[in-house]
Amino acid sequence: MSTRPVPLEPARITTLLCDADGTMFPSEEPAYAASADVTNRFLAELGAERPFSPQELQGMTNGKNFRAAAQELARGYGRDLGAADLDAWVEEEKDVVTAHLRTVLRPDPAVRDPLVALSRRFSLAAVTSSATSRLGACLDVTDLAELFDPARRFSAEDSLDVPTSKPDPAVYAFAGKELGVTPDEAVAVEDSLNGALSAVAAGFPTIGTVQFVAEAERDARREALREAGVVVVVSSWAEIADLLG
Repeated sequence: MSTRPVPLEPARITTLLCDADGTMFPSEEPAYAASADVTNRFLAELGAERPFSPQELQGMTNGKNFRAAAQELARGYGRDLGAADLDAWVEEEKDVVTAHLRTVLRPDPAVRDPLVALSRRFSLAAVTSSATSRLGACLDVTDLAELFDPARRFSAEDSLDVPTSKPDPAVYAFAGKELGVTPDEAVAVEDSLNGALSAVAAGFPTIGTVQFVAEAERDARREALREAGVVVVVSSWAEIADLLG
């Protein structure tokens, strides 16, 4: 059953709540490639009989941060991770992935130019499941950092009293509260099913984007995003700028 979309009223919107990975930059595939070694060592300790490819891992956990993925994978093997062990794995994975993303991401005019145009009308905020250090590194190397003040970057891993991950709506609810915006004053932009579920559950009208989704996967992703309750699915940030302009 699909979720009924929250209506989008552009004239009332003051704020864009932008997901990061897969939405503002194509970081998901390289992140999973870098994360695979850490994740497979983690899985081996749980008793996994074989390693998993980055593509398999992405299919299993897309839209979730490593903390949530690790907890879910551990439960699948009947294990309950201690806080210290979990934190150590999370820290290692974060460092490995962040270092790799710094080397592979580049500025993209197809993202930056529309975001600059949007920033002239709306306040921009980043709302992510990833750690703030990873988000900061990605914004730096894609030349987007100046558009997202550090006080307007919200991480389900670091910003909340208890770390969580999308699809939990907590990070969106927290961002809205901290920014002082209600759901009729802000719109979220998300690429993943879990991200869309998070934003919609928090009450925000949500635009789905497939700009960085592989062509062969776009139809399925569009359908999943619509089922999650997004208002519309677009193929680019330029379309978002036109939609809200």
